[in-house]
Amino acid sequence: MHFLDDSLLPENQQKLVIQVAPYGPEWLPGDSDDIPVTMDEQVQKAVDCYNAGAQLLHIHVRELDGRGSKRLSMFNELIGRVREAVPEMILQVGGSISFAPESEGEAAKWLDNDTRHLLAELAPKPDQVTIAIGTSQMNVVEVLRDEDIAGTSMQHPQMYKAYRDMVLEAGPEFYLEHLKRLTANDIQPHFMLGHIAQLETVERLVRRGIYTGPLNLNYVAIGGGASSFHPADLVEFARRTPDGAVLTIESIMRSTLPMNAIAIALGMHVRVGIEDNLWAPRKERITSVQQVEQIVRIAGELGRDIATAEEAREIYKIGEYWSSADETLDYLGLPPNRRPGERGVPLRHPAPVRADALV
Repeated sequence: MHFLDDSLLPENQQKLVIQVAPYGPEWLPGDSDDIPVTMDEQVQKAVDCYNAGAQLLHIHVRELDGRGSKRLSMFNELIGRVREAVPEMILQVGGSISFAPESEGEAAKWLDNDTRHLLAELAPKPDQVTIAIGTSQMNVVEVLRDEDIAGTSMQHPQMYKAYRDMVLEAGPEFYLEHLKRLTANDIQPHFMLGHIAQLETVERLVRRGIYTGPLNLNYVAIGGGASSFHPADLVEFARRTPDGAVLTIESIMRSTLPMNAIAIALGMHVRVGIEDNLWAPRKERITSVQQVEQIVRIAGELGRDIATAEEAREIYKIGEYWSSADETLDYLGLPPNRRPGERGVPLRHPAPVRADALV
C-alpha cells in the first residue's frame, strides 16, 4: 500500500469495517461470562454486536455442552437464523470449523481437508469463508502471559500443551481445492495470513490466474508461527499489501486494542471479540460488544467514519470476480506479469513514447 502525504487524514480513508468474533471456540463456558451457548444466545450475540457497530460476524458454533461444534447442520442453522435476525450483516464462517480439542489431553487440531471443503456447501451459504495459506505452527499460547489465561481452561496443563503444539494445516493440496470450491459456489475467500511469505504465496496465486477475485486479508498477529506485535512488522506487511486489497489487523489478548488503534490511524480495518481477547487495557474482563463499542469510540476520536453493512460489502467487493490474471492484477494495483522478452521492471502504466522521440 502506498501512503501519500494526506493518507492519514480520515476524510481520505475508507470507512472503517469492524469484524467481530464473539464465539471463541477455544474457550469453554466457564472461561468467560460472555460465551453464548444455546442457539438463541448465539443469534442474540450477533444482533448485539451488529447494533454496537460491527458489520461482519465471524462464525463458529457451540453445542449445548458448550464445546465448539463440528456439525455442519449447526452452522446451517445459525447462518439461517442470523440471516433472518440481521439480514444486512456480512457472515463469515471460520475456516477452521473448530480447532478446539475434544477433551483434556487431546491435541488441538484442524479437521481433515474433506470436512473443511464442505464449508463451501453450507446452506444458506455465508458471504465469506476464511482460508489459511501455508501450513505453519499455530502455537497460540507462545505470546500469552499467565494473566492472559488466568481463570480459564487454558490454564490446565494438558489443554495448554494441546494449543502449544497445534499446527495449522493449510498446504497447497488444501488451499488450491478449497479456493476452487468456494469461488465455484460464489463464496468469497477471506485470506488469513500470518506473515509476508504467505502474502507472497497469495500474490503468486493471482499472477498464475488461480485466484481472480478481490483480496480481503487479515494480518494475523498472534505469534507462535505467525507475526507478533512489533509495529514495524505490521507496517511492512501493509506496505507489501497491494493497493487494491482490503487489510484488517487481528491480534491477541491485550495487544488487540493497540494493534487496532494503529490500524484505524493508518486507514486499515479491525477485528475484535472474545475469540481473540478477553481483557480491557487495565486487565478488566471485556465482552465482544464492549470491544466493538470501544473501537467505535476510538474511530470517532480519530475522525474515522464507520461503514454501514452495505458500504462494507462494497469495500469487500463481495460477489465480484474478474476474468483473468491480467485484469485481477490491474484491479489490485499490482504491476502486470512480465511479457516475453521484457527486461527491467514491469510497469503498470508505462510512460508514453513521444511522437518526435528519436528511435
